[in-house]
Amino acid sequence: MKVIILGVGLIGGPMAIDLAKDSNFDVTAVDVNSQTMEKLKKHSIKTIKSDLSNPENVTHLIADHDMVVNAVPGFMGFSTLKAIIEAKKNVVDIAFYGEDPFELDELAKNKGVTVIVDCGVCPGMSNLIIGHLDQSIELDSVLCYVGGLPEERRLPFEYKAGFSPLDVIEEYVRPARMIENFQMVSKPALSEPELINFPQIGTLEAFNSDGIRSLIRTIKARNIQEKTLRYPGHIQKIALLKDIGLFDLQDIDVQGQKIRPRDLTARLLFPMWEMKKDDHDLTILKLIVVGKKEGKTLEYTYDLLDRYDLETKTSSMARTTGYTATAAVRLLEQKLFNQKGICPPESIGKPKNCVDFIFEKLRERNIFYHESVKELAPEILLQH
Repeated sequence: MKVIILGVGLIGGPMAIDLAKDSNFDVTAVDVNSQTMEKLKKHSIKTIKSDLSNPENVTHLIADHDMVVNAVPGFMGFSTLKAIIEAKKNVVDIAFYGEDPFELDELAKNKGVTVIVDCGVCPGMSNLIIGHLDQSIELDSVLCYVGGLPEERRLPFEYKAGFSPLDVIEEYVRPARMIENFQMVSKPALSEPELINFPQIGTLEAFNSDGIRSLIRTIKARNIQEKTLRYPGHIQKIALLKDIGLFDLQDIDVQGQKIRPRDLTARLLFPMWEMKKDDHDLTILKLIVVGKKEGKTLEYTYDLLDRYDLETKTSSMARTTGYTATAAVRLLEQKLFNQKGICPPESIGKPKNCVDFIFEKLRERNIFYHESVKELAPEILLQH
């Protein structure tokens, strides 16, 4: 199968390498930055330098391929996805864009293609697990904590970007949607901070972010919420930058020059947030799902703690996000999932054989989601 990966940065590159190890795939990687692709050539990966912000380029590049992986930065993810669908190609998508992918559902069905969107950790595996539980229990509440963090804490931000830094800034400014008492509400990003202790990591702070995405449409539960994790103190620093307008998109005049504050901020922050050669990261997730089954109130908890792979020199964020997406590529290649239209990961969570397949591929790469279940007193539902 000929697979083309659009965007081979921090996540796309490791995905290309993972698929190239499989004799079932002939892999081509495309990016505007030739330097990011240089290291892929030794893995028998074809590389093409091209500007993917132009949909016409996308259409031309993917014409001779069987499947596409969309790993471009979020600001051009939606337009890229639309071009892929119009070209009648099945696609696995990890781009974090603000547009609603279901706007392309009718187009995808008319073109007869399968479009697996938001195929990462959260959104991604968290959705798949929720979709799986939704088949066997009456869901009441869903709460997901997730974060990618550097192993070594360095001031001032104690943070490194495991994916596109532009998408990180988007997490800090995009309003956080959630479900409260069966109603969709929106709250500011960074709001409702709380401190949580994780035994192997220590205390982290959590804040609202816009991570539940398709669950708003596909899952019926009383409460659904997602929060991002950082080291304590991070929220205050980011909130200050946000409050003084450094994430704004409207041009301002600086000595006769028009400048977007966010562009200037990004230029200053990215060198501090960039994952350097010797930087190691970790990914942590805690998904808590409460529901009723056979008259019992049950709490399902899924925990993930993944670290940088020293042997392959692959970041944890690339592993946990990228290998979820490559598992989905293999799922389609083996024709285990063929639903047409826009398919969020909770769609994959419905057939048990698909769930088992994805978890197996992750375990083969030493990525483990640990499940625990306990019974709660019925009145606990009133407190969630």
